[in-house]
Amino acid sequence: MNLLTSMGLLPLIGAGLIALLPVTNAKLVKQSALLVSLLVAALGIIMTVGFDRGATGFQYVERYSWIPSLGISYQLGVDGISLILILLSVLLVPIVILAGWNESEGGRFGVKTFYILILVLETMMIGVFAATDLFLFYVFFEAMLVPVYFLIGGYGSGARQAAAVKFLLYSLFGGLLMLASIIGIFVISGNQIGRTFDIAALSTLEIDSTTQNFLFLGFFIAFAIKAPLWPLHTWLPDAAKSATPGTSVLLLGVLDKVGTFGMIRYCVELFPDASRTFTPLIITLAVISILYGAFLAIGQKDIKSLIAFTSISHFGFITLGIFAMTTQSNSGATLYMFN
Repeated sequence: MNLLTSMGLLPLIGAGLIALLPVTNAKLVKQSALLVSLLVAALGIIMTVGFDRGATGFQYVERYSWIPSLGISYQLGVDGISLILILLSVLLVPIVILAGWNESEGGRFGVKTFYILILVLETMMIGVFAATDLFLFYVFFEAMLVPVYFLIGGYGSGARQAAAVKFLLYSLFGGLLMLASIIGIFVISGNQIGRTFDIAALSTLEIDSTTQNFLFLGFFIAFAIKAPLWPLHTWLPDAAKSATPGTSVLLLGVLDKVGTFGMIRYCVELFPDASRTFTPLIITLAVISILYGAFLAIGQKDIKSLIAFTSISHFGFITLGIFAMTTQSNSGATLYMFN
């Protein structure tokens, strides 16, 4: 079994084993979840050490046919940016588990479910950053909603259920727009190069400017919601304030970065002409996000709300770097995401 698949499966296997543990033994549940997360983190460090920084293209590549009639494959690989974000994800999860050592006790669904959700979410995070098949990426992208919804709505405080529903509705709206664009790409690829969802092959498609603009918007809106970029940011302050500290760490430390990662991997690479067309608008939105988030953060008394609004400002800077469309700005945006 290859390294990326092992990293993705280990949290799922751990979640399954935790589900078999007795509910009354909360300490064993917590220790098991922590052990699994540390093993995954160790694999992430091994992957990083073995990564050839002088090579180009994807490394640790895995490819297995999944649905041949539609050109869908189970296809994974990492390059520089996905390596950084996977490493960040697997290093944060043990911290989140330790942070939730006590907070999970008062949750709506109990201690076992809390740690099962965290481990399932870890698998989805690894998958979304490692997928090099567009359909597989979409599966992981949407599947992340399930554990996050229950982590926000089932644990934490305040209007957590309303915050969870708001997060879900925003994300589903963006996901549907992206799905429409994916279907459009599938039709175009079938006419030009054959049915495929391989992102390297899809980047060679010749798409007219009008069609490219529409397809770009479907992806960009979905990623701008995740990022979050003004004015699609309003789910984040509510979610961060209502969620537990550990869940907030994942929201602000990893899940938001799925949006900016998607902008680099899919918006810019698949739709370069549309990216240049919309650059003035996106840069304007990014600058508004920077100023809006910073000014609102000044007046916050709740620490989680403060971090949420500063994150909106920070992700404005990242988006600005991405759509400045230079090598230096993209490198800066990638570094900013890891920081």
